[in-house]
Amino acid sequence: MSSTSFTYLGGPTGILGYAGKRFITDPTFDAPQSYEAPGETTLVKTAGPAIERSEIGMIDVVLLSHHGHKDNLDYEGLELIATGIPTLSTREAAGDLFGGSVVGLDSWESWETGDVTITAVPALHGPPGSERLVGHVTGFVLEAEGEPTVYISGDNASLPLVEQIAGRFPDVAIAVLFAGAARVPGIDAALTLTSQDAARAAAILAATTVVGVHTEDWNHFSESRTQLEVAFAHTGLLVATPRGETVTL
Repeated sequence: MSSTSFTYLGGPTGILGYAGKRFITDPTFDAPQSYEAPGETTLVKTAGPAIERSEIGMIDVVLLSHHGHKDNLDYEGLELIATGIPTLSTREAAGDLFGGSVVGLDSWESWETGDVTITAVPALHGPPGSERLVGHVTGFVLEAEGEPTVYISGDNASLPLVEQIAGRFPDVAIAVLFAGAARVPGIDAALTLTSQDAARAAAILAATTVVGVHTEDWNHFSESRTQLEVAFAHTGLLVATPRGETVTL
């Protein structure tokens, strides 16, 4: 019986129960609002989390794909990190974030907690060359003896990078894929996986279970959960993750 579980909270945020630890992805807990900053795209959040930050219980590690955008780390998410929970992210995040225990990892660099080894894996937040506009991002692979290998894509839009990851980790069983085909003015391409590319990524990884996140709660997500489900129709890979409910994977 698998002990791996996932509780979807909304947007890119979910709690992964794995090898006796609780991990949270890209923590976003703010109420619906607009985020405006000079020279940046205004991001509009349309729904709050399924479970409030004060109610999520103990978290062992934050897995933060990047810190520069409010749809991946909002004000309440920053407060969570500031409590001192170990947070794995990019080198840039480790340099910019204060008040928390943020560990910046380069691609293929690993960090351990208990029996779990977490390896940072490459990600690209849009088309080649978009780093100068949107910053660097990272994904993660989690491994533990006797447990399924888990890939968490973060805000990755690159299938060639997924191929690299599959080459290094040929036994990925569970893929948590950030989809939604996020789009903003000034970049004529999806910044995260389209629904069809998410299905291709799962095939590249030969994953047997897919958790889809990052498809709702923000206006700049151009594809919905419904479109993701259509892309995975008849594959039996995409699991249902009702908001706020813990699902065994």
